Amino acid sequence: MLDITFNNETEEVLSMALLEEIRYYIQKTLTAEGVDWELLPLEISHTLVEPAQIRELNREYRGIDRETDVLSFPMLNFPEDDDQLQEDTVIPVLLGDIVISPAQAHKQGDEYGTGFDREMCYLTVHSVLHLLGYDHMEEEEKKVMRSREKIIMGDE
Repeated sequence: MLDITFNNETEEVLSMALLEEIRYYIQKTLTAEGVDWELLPLEISHTLVEPAQIRELNREYRGIDRETDVLSFPMLNFPEDDDQLQEDTVIPVLLGDIVISPAQAHKQGDEYGTGFDREMCYLTVHSVLHLLGYDHMEEEEKKVMRSREKIIMGDE
């Protein structure tokens, strides 16, 4: 079972259709990564914040004093390599928190010509991949993550 808590701390009003699409992409991302969310009870928090809030969070947690589009706060610690996993490894059910700036999603949706709804779904997929241990700090990691995003979003 997948429990997604939606929190909106902005003036942005999301349609029920968009919330369902976001839910769909969270489920699709987990499935694409081999996570059986129907069997394993999982929780994800999905929060919308104002630009000033996401800037403050970015400064506090990443040391970067500027607005960003999405932040991910994984609750899982992934080992550096598969050899560190044991057969009896237990994965906690709380995957983590997703924090998105709708204002930034509007800007990027306009800039990329994809629109607000698609950008919100893309940022959600991007963030869920972070919750599952993906990163894009190194070029090779970035290629892998971008490839997964394209497949999940249906761009490949």
